[in-house]
Parts: sequence; structure tokens; C-alpha cells
Amino acid sequence: MIRSIQLPFYAKLSLILVSLICFAAIFCLGKDIITPVLMAFLFAVLLLPIFTLLNVRFKFPRHLAAIICVLIFAAFIVGILVFISYQVKDIANDFDAIKKNTNYFITEVHKFVKENFHISIGEQKKYIDTVTKDSVKNGGAVTVGSAILSITDLLIDCTIIPIYTFLFLLYKDHFILFLAKLVNKEDHAALKDILSQIRLSINNYIVSLLLEMVVVSVLTGLGLWIVGVKYFILLGLITGILNLIPYIGIAIAGVITLLASLTGTPEMSIILSILLVNVVVQLIDNNLLVPLIINSKVEINAFVSIMGIIVGGAAAGISGMFLAIPLLAILKIIFERIESLEPWGYLMGNHMPRKFTWRVRKPKIEVKVNP
Repeated sequence: MIRSIQLPFYAKLSLILVSLICFAAIFCLGKDIITPVLMAFLFAVLLLPIFTLLNVRFKFPRHLAAIICVLIFAAFIVGILVFISYQVKDIANDFDAIKKNTNYFITEVHKFVKENFHISIGEQKKYIDTVTKDSVKNGGAVTVGSAILSITDLLIDCTIIPIYTFLFLLYKDHFILFLAKLVNKEDHAALKDILSQIRLSINNYIVSLLLEMVVVSVLTGLGLWIVGVKYFILLGLITGILNLIPYIGIAIAGVITLLASLTGTPEMSIILSILLVNVVVQLIDNNLLVPLIINSKVEINAFVSIMGIIVGGAAAGISGMFLAIPLLAILKIIFERIESLEPWGYLMGNHMPRKFTWRVRKPKIEVKVNP
């Protein structure tokens, strides 16, 4: 364990809070630069076993080994996107059916509202037209501008992240030596332990995410196949991928599934069945998969995880939500190995004591004996 200078509690707490505020401010101000770097770092750690195998076992040059690792990763992503694009093309061929069933579904909703809330169909359409016009008038230009900026940022990230990943793999030993120069030689064993635990934790987390994605995709696809939804393989895969985005991902996947179901029939029973499938899969995911696969690997309690995801989403959007858990795992590993920060590492962990008893020493009472 790395020892630190002994300071009063209020001084240590002040320094910790100031450091957290500074890191948060730096991340918020430079999120467009820092987020791709952190994403590339995670991917580089994931590809590190392949890089070591090629470089050490098969004697590939470092540059070639790093390039092959990045190409393997890119080929995996491109393969998924190509499969999705072919399936989406088939859905596009059913656009006329989707349009027809959507109109039928909207009409049924209008009738339901009229019968139960006594609002005429004309009033409903008038209200929808008013809301639509106000939205376009007030935020139309902003929305288009934001969409263009988002697409531009996405294209830049898709270009720069593979480059960063390649550089992380190439300069791996260079970065490790830099960290070794920052600490005293007697603390090198602790530094080595921290780096090995960080690598193991990130690998376990990403592999667990991929396993969770596969299980959620299979369960969703199987459920949609049972209820008779067309393109159940594609919709299951999309649900599994979007499930990687905490909280909002499954909602987006549900909307996409509902729209895709309109290629077959607009019946309310199918829509309710799709909602039931999504609810059941989420119950299985949240109560079985996440505790067994995710939480058991990163060992971070649910309270800290939720807070980290919310803060990450507020700071950097979807990328921040995805990066929150691995960053918390890294902080937990570092805190547990620094003496003054060990209580904070325990706070982030998921170890729950069965019982806690205060151990208070009673003051000794001196009895004076009169001579």
C-alpha cells in the first residue's frame, strides 16, 4: 500500500474535494478531447492480450501488431453495421405497410381518446398541429444545427479513436515507464499491482458487457419470435446494442421495435406483447445479468454506479454514461491502495457488512486511596 503524508482530517477532505472539483471541471471543459482518449484507452486495454500475443509470442513488430489489433476491432464493428444495414434495407422495402399500419394505429388511438376522455378527433388533431408548429418554429433550426454537429462529432470520433487506440498499444511501455518515474522505486510494486488490477477490471467489465449484450439480444429476439414479430433477429440485436447505454438505451430500442412491428400488423395485442417482452427481458437483465455479470466483476455498489452514470451523462452525454463505470472501477482500485484514500475505496465497493458494532473504550476511573 502506498503511504501518504499524515494530515489532519479536514485538510485531507479539503484536498480531496478540491481535486475532484478540478478533475470534473477539466473533464467538462475538455470533454470533446478527453472522451475519445478514454474510449480509445478502454479499447486498447481490451485489445492488449491480442497485441501481446502477436508481439511477444509470434514476434510481430510493435507497429504491425498494433495495426492488426485495430483492424480486427474495426472489422468486428463494421461486420455488425453491415448486418444491420442489410436488415434495415429489408425493413425499408416494407415502408408502405408501415405507413398504412401507422395511420391505422393513430386512428385507433384517436378513437380511444375520444371514447374515454371525450375529446373529439378534430380537437386532438388541432392540438397536435399546434404543438408541431411551435416545436418547428422555436427549435427547428437549433435541432437541425445540433444534428449536423452531432454527425460531425461522430465522424471525427470514428476517425480519431482508432488512431488513439493504435498509439496506446504502440506506446504502452513508454506510458508505463512514465508512471514509474512519477513514484519512488519502493512503491513500484504497488504501482505494478494497481496497473495489473486496472487492466483486469477493464477487461472483465468490457467482456461482461459483451456477454450481457449477447444474452439480452438472444432473449429479446426469442421473445419477439414467439409473439410473431417480423425481423426479430435484427430487433433483438439492436436491443442488445442499445442496452449498453444505461437507462435510455432500452427505451430507444422499445420505440424502434414498436415501429418495426408495424410492418406486419397494427393490432394492439402485438404492441402489448412487445412491451411485455421488453419488460420481462429488463427484469431478467437488472435482477440476474447485471448483479451476476457486471457488478461481480467491477465490485462497485449500485448507489455509486447510478450516481456515476448520472454525472457522466450530464458531463459528456451517452459517452460519459458508458465511461462512468470503468472510470469508477479505476478510481476504486487506486483509492484502495492509497492509505489516506482507502475509506473512499471502501465506500465505492459492494461489500456489505452483516453487522456493525461501535467499539468504544470506556475511560479508566482512577480511585484515589487516602493514606
